[in-house]
Amino acid sequence: MQYHHIPFEQMQTFCRKVFAGYGFSEDDCKAITNVLLDADLSGIESHGVQRLIRYHHEITSGMANTSAEPEIVFETPLSAVLDGHDCMGQTLGAKAMTMAIEKAKKTGIGFVSVRNSNHYGIAGFYAKMAMREGLMGVCMTNSESIMVPTFGKQAMIGTNPIAVAMPAKPNPFVFDAATTVVPRGKLEVYAKRGNGIPDGWALDENGQPSSDSDRVLKNIISKAGGGILPLGGAGDMTSGYKGYGFGLLCEIFTSIFSNGTTSNYIYKNPTGSGICQFYGAIDYGMFGDKAQIESRLSTFLQEIRDSAKADGQSRIYIHGEKELEARERVLREGIPVNDKTYAEMQMIADYTGSADLLPKYAD
Repeated sequence: MQYHHIPFEQMQTFCRKVFAGYGFSEDDCKAITNVLLDADLSGIESHGVQRLIRYHHEITSGMANTSAEPEIVFETPLSAVLDGHDCMGQTLGAKAMTMAIEKAKKTGIGFVSVRNSNHYGIAGFYAKMAMREGLMGVCMTNSESIMVPTFGKQAMIGTNPIAVAMPAKPNPFVFDAATTVVPRGKLEVYAKRGNGIPDGWALDENGQPSSDSDRVLKNIISKAGGGILPLGGAGDMTSGYKGYGFGLLCEIFTSIFSNGTTSNYIYKNPTGSGICQFYGAIDYGMFGDKAQIESRLSTFLQEIRDSAKADGQSRIYIHGEKELEARERVLREGIPVNDKTYAEMQMIADYTGSADLLPKYAD
């Protein structure tokens, strides 16, 4: 599988034109593109432009409604529940986190739970929105059932990522992780490369360990059984029940709080995905002097960086630092795109009338 590099500005212009071709407003095109390319800039190929083909299918099938308007169905000074009415996940996510931020600035906390959304990209993007406003950001989403619970062989819970971001120096703390061993997008990347997946990632339809990425993905799509294991892996010897529990916690904040669709029913409604999300913003000034709190966090993180290294290791990373370094590299070298993803981009460009802006390889 060959990779090529495309300049960021070219990819940004192309993506905005593509989403305009589907009928999104200019502001929505920018919002969707911002989230999509933030993944590539962070070195997260699974959630970057390789997801264009997924969004193409969701939009053209009517799963994602290009003209949907979110509705507030419940609200207090501290919280709200939004019904996205099958809105594109990225546009709904930006609005929901903006609402949470506004509430936090007034009351100290702002929590918004969302139902009837769609796939929204990387959870960390929205947590960073709050972080940039001097707040702690929290974001979660449920998803199509893909996680097999401990001692089970049928997927019942989504990848259900949890993201938290908070200002610190010299670099902010940005944690963003699925509660499964890996997200579905990583299986898609391995499948495109024609690679098998490592042991301990997934189970086949019979509940047996599988290293066949295509087989696992097909089973997930057809609901044939099996799926991806929770963080910690199979059984309880390596604490797989912890990842299983984290997935359930995410489910409570998203589908349960919003009175929406739980993971095991997502994509079973022919008119919408039913995905649910949670957005939180916290003004930690509620606990004392904000500068002092940030300083304490910064000091602790630096002490971790400076702590003893394992043999052969020269550095301990804080969550978010590898992504910051990836950003510098991608902006310098271009976004890496494999041949299969580029072929998908060509098809999408023809469909949306964007062929004139299809980026050319930088190498």
